[in-house]
Amino acid sequence: MNVIVSNKYTAMLSNLSNRIDLIKTIDGEFQVEDLISQFQNFFFNKMILDITAIAGYQDITQIQKLSFGLDMSKVILLLDDSPIVNSQQYCSELVSMGIYNFTRNIDDIVFLIDHPNSYKDVAQYHMLGNDNMSMMQQNANNNQKQNQFINQNMMQQQQQMPMMMSTRVIGIKNLTEHAGATTLIYMLKKQLSEFYTVLALELDKDDFKYFGDTEMKSISTSELQAYATNPASGYNVILVDINNSPAEASCAEMIYLVEPTTIKLNKMIASDNTILNKMRNVKVVLNKSLLDPNDVRDFESEAGCSVFFNIRPLDEKKDKHTSLDEFLNMMGFDKNKPADSGNQPVRLFGIIKE
Repeated sequence: MNVIVSNKYTAMLSNLSNRIDLIKTIDGEFQVEDLISQFQNFFFNKMILDITAIAGYQDITQIQKLSFGLDMSKVILLLDDSPIVNSQQYCSELVSMGIYNFTRNIDDIVFLIDHPNSYKDVAQYHMLGNDNMSMMQQNANNNQKQNQFINQNMMQQQQQMPMMMSTRVIGIKNLTEHAGATTLIYMLKKQLSEFYTVLALELDKDDFKYFGDTEMKSISTSELQAYATNPASGYNVILVDINNSPAEASCAEMIYLVEPTTIKLNKMIASDNTILNKMRNVKVVLNKSLLDPNDVRDFESEAGCSVFFNIRPLDEKKDKHTSLDEFLNMMGFDKNKPADSGNQPVRLFGIIKE
């Protein structure tokens, strides 16, 4: 049985309840000492720990204190999207403490429960001989001016060093015919760009050119790996329109779109009679959906899968959609808080240029 300790990502982690066995769930921000006293003698298989539930978590010494009181091989850390936590310095220090199971992808959590990382899985984040903890120990007796210089240096490294973990590569693929991946990516990019640097890529097609956005590029499948693993790209998010490409494995996260109309569903099943079995183990999002919550539950029951989110038909000409902020927030983009107000008025088609 497993434990969930959540804070900012409560909504996202709540989706694990039907995918893993749970014995206890707590929500809030906790002092390290409180977490240790609560779970030190509590039997559990794995603890899924939202890092924002740890008071002062951006100070790596808080994680070190936690490692003194809990068996960290049983802890899976869900990282947030802050620059400090996603810097190589921070991740290197986690590895130095023997903490190998950390991720920003909720699907990885399910995998890590039964397939925990070893050192070789996280060795790329480990800066041997240059971790922050050893630097602080070596300079503990230096004067204030020297310490100030070192701290400024480390802050600059954290701000300037682009890391693979700071770029989320999210693939989106239609399961039903014309489920709207291309247009949804366009809308998600607009919504995310308010808070994040975003690149959109489409594979083996050239539909993106009609959106007139230089950060939406049409590339071949063979080029994707170079974009996805480029440490100098500077993008927080890369959205990938998979189309018919076999490139899903190049994306750290995948979203599969289903337009839940009778004709689309029947055509999907007719083209692949094993598709419902495949849908049980992936992140399914209903798009252009007119289903209400009761209908969604019926769909889940009949299809035998879990629906991550239900997106109603949206007007792509509008700049902001509250429902997309809800979706992005569940995906872990905590800067996209759902707002009370709706969309800003725009020109009907945006064709005439001023």
